[in-house]
Amino acid sequence: MKKILILFGVLICLIAARSVFAQTTEGLITYDMKINLHRRLPPERQEMKASIPEFRTTKEQLIFNSNESLYKPVIEDEEEESFGGGGVQMRFRQPNTERYLNQVTGKIISKQELMGKDYLIEDSVKLAPWKLGTETKTIQGYVCKQAYYTDESNPNGKQEITAWYTDKIRPFLGPDRFNTLPGAVLAVDINNGERVIVASKIEMRSLKKNELKIPSKGTKITPQEFRKRMDEQMRNSGGGIVIRN
Repeated sequence: MKKILILFGVLICLIAARSVFAQTTEGLITYDMKINLHRRLPPERQEMKASIPEFRTTKEQLIFNSNESLYKPVIEDEEEESFGGGGVQMRFRQPNTERYLNQVTGKIISKQELMGKDYLIEDSVKLAPWKLGTETKTIQGYVCKQAYYTDESNPNGKQEITAWYTDKIRPFLGPDRFNTLPGAVLAVDINNGERVIVASKIEMRSLKKNELKIPSKGTKITPQEFRKRMDEQMRNSGGGIVIRN
């Protein structure tokens, strides 16, 4: 009976803490995302290393309140960057992608652009098989804990994921799909430097009106159908190469 009372007390404390987060946690996190373009070249295009930069860095924003979050790019330059030669063109363009998450319902709504057309993809949160590490790292003044796992299901191949999260900002918050840890993810390393996402600015403040909006413009489509269309685009792209974030 005593153990039951202790467990009940712990649950009450967790609920109370969640209530405090719900009242106070709003803000915006800006991330720098750095991609190693050379490592993403297919084997048959290795000669292109001489004509493209090794790294490309873009900015992303994560806007959040107590229950919702919206992850999207910071569009700084509307023009595409083009590199390459010998009849092969490589284009780098910041995709107009938005990812909305409601952690209460577990619903994700993503806006993805493909061939100049916007699509809305509705999905549910997938819990990653995180393992908690023992190391810590300080990012933007927040002491972060380590977590990691191997993603075997990624269509682009197996990925080794390492994340750093803080429990001083609300849980289940992070860039892209990395939002199922008991805190806010402030850094992610994919495949030991192939893609690195790190928080460069954290603003804990009340959100402005319409700053966090659910994506609503686009053709509704299932994740499976969108993946099929993406594969078709890659097959029909000819000699062009597209490196995706």
